[in-house]
Amino acid sequence: MKYNKLSVNGINIFYRTSGSPDKPAMILFHGFPSASHMFRDLMPMLEDKFYLIAPDYPGFGQSDIPSRDEFNYTFDNLAEIIDDLIKSLGLEKFYMYVFDYGAPIGFRIALKHPEKILGIVSQNGNIYREGLGKKWEARAEYWANPTKELRESYKSAFAPETIIGQYTFGTEPGSVSPDGYSLDIYYTQRPGYDEIQSDLIFDYQNNVKLYPKFQEYLRTYRPRLLAAWGKNDPSFIPAGAEAFKRDLPDCEVHLVNSGHFALESCCEEIARLILKFFA
Repeated sequence: MKYNKLSVNGINIFYRTSGSPDKPAMILFHGFPSASHMFRDLMPMLEDKFYLIAPDYPGFGQSDIPSRDEFNYTFDNLAEIIDDLIKSLGLEKFYMYVFDYGAPIGFRIALKHPEKILGIVSQNGNIYREGLGKKWEARAEYWANPTKELRESYKSAFAPETIIGQYTFGTEPGSVSPDGYSLDIYYTQRPGYDEIQSDLIFDYQNNVKLYPKFQEYLRTYRPRLLAAWGKNDPSFIPAGAEAFKRDLPDCEVHLVNSGHFALESCCEEIARLILKFFA
């Protein structure tokens, strides 16, 4: 594993790499409230077949945290920065592993550069309305009526107990290491984090609006796609994984016995699925 930083549009972006650049590239798109460390166990399992690149988005992990006056925290802008990072690294074609927030970021890049996408792994990376769990009904009400009080209430998403619940809900007891969620909790305590992430919670509505375009991309370009999904995830429910079959009948869908952060308890199983599918 190697650890790097590269200036992209004046923002220092941290990324970790594993494997040989001679192998086909795979970009790993992390989710909320995590960063590239969520792939710390997966990358060594895949490095014999892929050259793996896992960046931290602006405001996440070890990347710079520009102020909200300097950088507009939207998913469009996060995708633009990561797209420019990919260009700076000279990656002409690559696989994508998309999870949580990484799905709308990765699929924006796929829409812009369909010719670059070799295949997709979606691990609880939703692009269908039927994949939205019940909590999103309240989020939709907030988007329609964005009061200051509701914005403040959603900051509970950054509370330590909420983050631990994201990791452990729907998993076998004792199967989740505290390493990942402890680091995520540390990151959430940094100054300004709550407002940055509140901006992204509000902007998530624009991801849902793009779902039809993401689905059209699948139907038009027909990338090879593997959905490896934590079946007990309350945020992005299994219907979101099954929905891929509607647009890509030849895709594979596997529901693993885990929750949202399925890599924490089912990493070996997901790695085997990836290696078998893209062999």
